[in-house]
Amino acid sequence: MSGRKAAARIRSALALGLLPAALLLTGCIADPDPAATTSDVPTQARRSAGVDSAPTTSAPLETMQSSNKAPVYWIGRSNTDVYLYREFRDVPGEDNPITKALRAMMSETPLDPDFFTPWQNPKNLATSISGTNVITVDVSADAFNSNLDAEMAQRAIQQLVYTATAAGASSGLIDAAQPIEVTILVDGHTDYQAFKHVRLGAPMARSAGMVAPVWIIDPQEGIEVADGRVKINGRSTDPGGKLHWRILKVQENGDKEKYLDGEATASAEADASGIFSLAVKLGPGNYEIRVWQIEPGSTEDEPNVDTRGFSVR
Repeated sequence: MSGRKAAARIRSALALGLLPAALLLTGCIADPDPAATTSDVPTQARRSAGVDSAPTTSAPLETMQSSNKAPVYWIGRSNTDVYLYREFRDVPGEDNPITKALRAMMSETPLDPDFFTPWQNPKNLATSISGTNVITVDVSADAFNSNLDAEMAQRAIQQLVYTATAAGASSGLIDAAQPIEVTILVDGHTDYQAFKHVRLGAPMARSAGMVAPVWIIDPQEGIEVADGRVKINGRSTDPGGKLHWRILKVQENGDKEKYLDGEATASAEADASGIFSLAVKLGPGNYEIRVWQIEPGSTEDEPNVDTRGFSVR
């Protein structure tokens, strides 16, 4: 940490212009120190050699929704690569939507056992939005009490950036049509070395290459379907590309048997780029859906696979 303290005042003129009274900050946000805004983490977070070897992927910003569920990003593994995955969670409380989503990201357990978070539940967490579409997150240093290598530290910071921007966009608090950035302060200070690897203080945007190449959106992990008509929706980062899907039935002893399989094509249309969907009729029982990209010549049996477990009554 540089030791330079940010001016201890709330950006009231900006926040009050954008957030209604019910969504005001849960604590004071300090202005970044103008002399310390030059960070060695650029707007598009750098990726180390190990990260660069993974496929380049991207995900569109979330759209405004009527649901009160909070979009929360987690870290998960697909084959030998590590990516960000999203769940929509019920998050009670009086905080504004961005703070609630980030608090869940730092303190809750993912529904999917394949996901995890390296963040710790912080003593203090607050957020605000400036008129230039910059989300400021002020979090206490105890949130970083995990021992991470450089690559995982970069993913953890992008996990926060993705969650903050997703919550802001889906709640309508930020203009999703404009570029959105996130500035992270630690105890009101800039220039903090997050997880001992990532210098904070400068605005950061979503970095391509962090989200999963194949991503099952519905069903979410552990959901129960009442009538057996199951709709499976997801996104691929290869618009127009072929996907293979397989449904396994989980036996009482935990064994999984092949039940159904087939192929799907990710949409190439601009307004639904990469979206795929299918519908199946299943009898009562526990199931797992697996979806992966078809990559000719791939040495992996199920390249870029994503999975979800669910049940049918």
